[in-house]
Amino acid sequence: MSTRSLVWFRRDLRAEDHAALHFALTRSAQVSCGFVFDTDILAPLPRADRRVEFIHGAVVELDAALRELQPGAGLIVRHGRAEEEIVRLAVQLGVEFVVASHDDEPASLARDAVRERLAAQGIGFHTVKDHVIFERSEVLTATGSPFSVFTPYKNAWLRKLAPFFVKAYPVQRHAQGLAPLPDDAGAIPSLAALGFEPTNLSTLRLPLGAQGAQQLLEDFLSRIDDYGSARDFPAVRGPSYLSVHLRFGTVSIRQLAAAAWRRTDSPGAAVWLSELVWRDFYHQILHHHPHVVERSFKPAYDAIRWEEGDEADDNFKAWCEGRTGYPLVDAAMLQIRQSGYMHNRLRMVVASFLVKDLGIDWRRGEAFFATHLNDFDLAANNGGWQWAASTGCDAQPYFRIFNPVSQSEKFDPQGQFIRRYLPQLAKLPDGLIHAPWQARPVDLEAAGVQLGRDYPRPIVRHEIARMQTLERYKVVKGHPAG
Repeated sequence: MSTRSLVWFRRDLRAEDHAALHFALTRSAQVSCGFVFDTDILAPLPRADRRVEFIHGAVVELDAALRELQPGAGLIVRHGRAEEEIVRLAVQLGVEFVVASHDDEPASLARDAVRERLAAQGIGFHTVKDHVIFERSEVLTATGSPFSVFTPYKNAWLRKLAPFFVKAYPVQRHAQGLAPLPDDAGAIPSLAALGFEPTNLSTLRLPLGAQGAQQLLEDFLSRIDDYGSARDFPAVRGPSYLSVHLRFGTVSIRQLAAAAWRRTDSPGAAVWLSELVWRDFYHQILHHHPHVVERSFKPAYDAIRWEEGDEADDNFKAWCEGRTGYPLVDAAMLQIRQSGYMHNRLRMVVASFLVKDLGIDWRRGEAFFATHLNDFDLAANNGGWQWAASTGCDAQPYFRIFNPVSQSEKFDPQGQFIRRYLPQLAKLPDGLIHAPWQARPVDLEAAGVQLGRDYPRPIVRHEIARMQTLERYKVVKGHPAG
């Protein structure tokens, strides 16, 4: 057993069921815990960023949890370039090895080059699986190749699943190995000291930290049986709302998968487990096909010519600002701008609209989501956008194009979601709120709506856009995946 080690917390901000922490506690006599507010990650972000505020709150709670596990212990927090700060801290503490959780995003893998810097100081570096159930090459086809179609991947994933893979990594029983904080540990930097401002996060009713994740999970498990039927309706409390907690590891994926897997008599739990499998699927796609970060999963689709120029830029801006004239699309875009959250059904609707109604490159929408989503996760965000654009693995066929009006009528039939984010349309009857431009002048007047003043006219006609999309995608017609 080693004398001393350092756990580098990254996207795993909790103290329980923690693979890296368990690894260190069972292999060294004293374990220090560190976190770095990485300036390489923080620098390009807006100064008011809900994710930074979420992470800051999770770090504060994690420090308190470690102190509760072992008096005198806690989290050592640094602010700087992670590759430099971790080496400096490891040398200062005199550890024999540093351990962290896997992260397959390209920038994170590049950051793991810290291994060489640590090795130069005679310090080892280990990484362990924590943020998915099965990663990288753990689920392969019969020929040993990675899956590119979800259903057979899911079937293989479920066949492989066993109690071992969802078993928690116990921390509390080994907590006596947590090392006392060094005298110069210092306080956790405030949000202001990091160069950031408070956001509206505290008003969004999103429970924060590991304790908040458990509150959400408890609530969701009380209604999980209805998940399959409720999850598509944005005005209904159907989702788990745990995605941001999964992203930053304030909840264990093993706990969630186990909770769903054990509900063998619940169709809703089976559907939710399938969503967790999708998450694993996209992470293994990113690992095996890192080109998806910049290009289409299916190379033939890189031949598509997207709309460019002033009109395309104006349409993109209207999409970003919720001014397309299609109420469900606009309400969804206002939801993400105001809260950093967007309902999953609406993510598909707005992505389809951008790509297949406006003809705009999916990468522009992906980048917008990356900036605004609280739960932004590169693998899932990229996978979702390429699915909508029909450029990705197991994506919807290019000729399947969501009709934003019929989607609205089907999934927000009473217009409850639309009315929440577009109150200027609130007085329109349910049957007219989905397409105000189809209302009679007398109905618009009765509702106090003047198109072009209170709410924009549609910036594109869906029927025409659909035909243009089919023409645009002809370059891939006949392609096996097309």
